[in-house]
Amino acid sequence: MAQVQAQAPAKSAAGIYTCIDDKGRRLTADRPIPECAHREQQVLNSDGSLRSVHPPTLTVEERAEKEAKERAAAEARAAQADAVRRDRNLTARYPNEASHNRAREAALDTVRLAVKAREVRLRELAAERKPLLDEAEFYKGKPLPPKLRTALDANDAALDAQRSSTANQEAEVGRINRIYDAELERLRKLWSGTPAGSLGPLPAGNGTAGVSAAPRAASAPAKIPKR
Repeated sequence: MAQVQAQAPAKSAAGIYTCIDDKGRRLTADRPIPECAHREQQVLNSDGSLRSVHPPTLTVEERAEKEAKERAAAEARAAQADAVRRDRNLTARYPNEASHNRAREAALDTVRLAVKAREVRLRELAAERKPLLDEAEFYKGKPLPPKLRTALDANDAALDAQRSSTANQEAEVGRINRIYDAELERLRKLWSGTPAGSLGPLPAGNGTAGVSAAPRAASAPAKIPKR
């Protein structure tokens, strides 16, 4: 009797589990009920009031699905927080359109300077080529001397490399403008009061740090072709 009395408070402290099984029967126990493992079970106090709800036991597949949903929700929350942070950084970096225009011009100026430098080099190579062609006129219908042939080949290769590099830099100007255009469109919405983080992700290749002012690496010098 003393042992039963000693156990009674412990059972009461644990609560009373109750549920209705698949057959419609109400079951009651002092611990989770196996017949209702797939159902919610009410945990009652000794006076019959609801203490808590014991969730159903998940299968391996259900648990994996639940964890996947929780991960997806956590990733969505992190992405939203990141979008808010990026938008706030963007407006802090560019408080108005004038500051954004200055950043655009700074990025473009570096590329434009590289284009102009290559245009100068193209003119130099064209000037270097003229006396080589003049000399080659003396050998019409005859093989060119090896030294002259090598000089012409080297000039050809250098011209090709410079033209290719210039085309790349002109494409870079377009790339920078596209990025700043997309950024400016976003900024105008943020400046007008659109909440940070509500505009979706930033376009690929864009960020709060703006576009790097440094041009892309120039093409490697072309190898001198053998003729």
